[in-house]
Amino acid sequence: MEIAKLGEFGLIDHLTKDIKIKNESTRYGVGDDCAVLFYPDKEVLVTTDLLMEGVHFDLTYIDLQHLGYKSAMVNISDVFAMNGTPRQMTVSLAISKRFSVEDMEQFYSGLRLACDKWGVDIVGGDTTSSYTGLAISITCIGEARKEDIVYRNGAKDTDLICVSGDLGAAYMGLQLLEREKSVYYQQVEEAKRKDDKRALEELAHFEPDFAGKEYLLQRQLQAEARGDIIEKLREAGIRPTAMMDISDGLSSELMHICKQSGVGCRIYEKNIPIDYQTAVMAEEMNMNVTTCALNGGEDYELLFTVPIGDHEKIEQIEGVKLIGHITDAKFGQVLVTRDNQEFELKAQGWNPLQK
Repeated sequence: MEIAKLGEFGLIDHLTKDIKIKNESTRYGVGDDCAVLFYPDKEVLVTTDLLMEGVHFDLTYIDLQHLGYKSAMVNISDVFAMNGTPRQMTVSLAISKRFSVEDMEQFYSGLRLACDKWGVDIVGGDTTSSYTGLAISITCIGEARKEDIVYRNGAKDTDLICVSGDLGAAYMGLQLLEREKSVYYQQVEEAKRKDDKRALEELAHFEPDFAGKEYLLQRQLQAEARGDIIEKLREAGIRPTAMMDISDGLSSELMHICKQSGVGCRIYEKNIPIDYQTAVMAEEMNMNVTTCALNGGEDYELLFTVPIGDHEKIEQIEGVKLIGHITDAKFGQVLVTRDNQEFELKAQGWNPLQK
């Protein structure tokens, strides 16, 4: 069905008509000029992400359901990174004529899967037309007690540096997808050059080589916000001193924390958690796996610091790895390699404004 057949408000109604409110703080959701929210005793957290086709995602290899899921999760992740609880979300889309109503249903199905997982209400948004591709703007609203909010500027000398999960897998998943996309287009161009109609027909059923790399694809295409780690920290009675999620790469994020906290750091290459598939893929592509883990981005794991007194508690939490410690600012930001050489950390992660 063409979107024009429903119109803007018809499309919004079609996609949101059966949304059920989950949170007491949501007084009124989709259907009026504004949503109505009520937070009597909490601080309100607000985060926004803008995702552009061709810059942040490529519809050659991500379907709209996964895109909807990932678009929601990357915003939810920001609320968890402040030690908050996500509650509401608004979704705005700029859509070109090549998309159908069914396409938007797929996008919303992924969006709602992510929101249902963490109990988030979709309370509004906007739609408009686009001449350049799909644009997605999502705002997530969360809550936290004032004393529970964790900023980037609270790291102190001797604090421990921790990360959740493993790093570099999402980046290697992207490299895998880009490699197979390149192989496909090279074969298409070769078939066109030879005017080989049979080869072109066969390429309609092109099968990319993803065998043994499923985890890497999952990490790139199905980002997960680490609310489970936040819950484990709360259960253990640990309040991080500084925290952020790893969207642009470990080195970039750690340097943000150091700059805003006015401290230095030492992290140890041997302690950086890397999955086996990540290491194998990096070797296949002749890339340094530590560089991938430091600078790859899109892992959406949590990077946080805790007081040194929480050392034993941290070691007992599954899925969290201690990778180094905070130092005085005068000692700089240092990576200690496996052979005990020291290198200054550099912010080489994702920069959407870089040429």
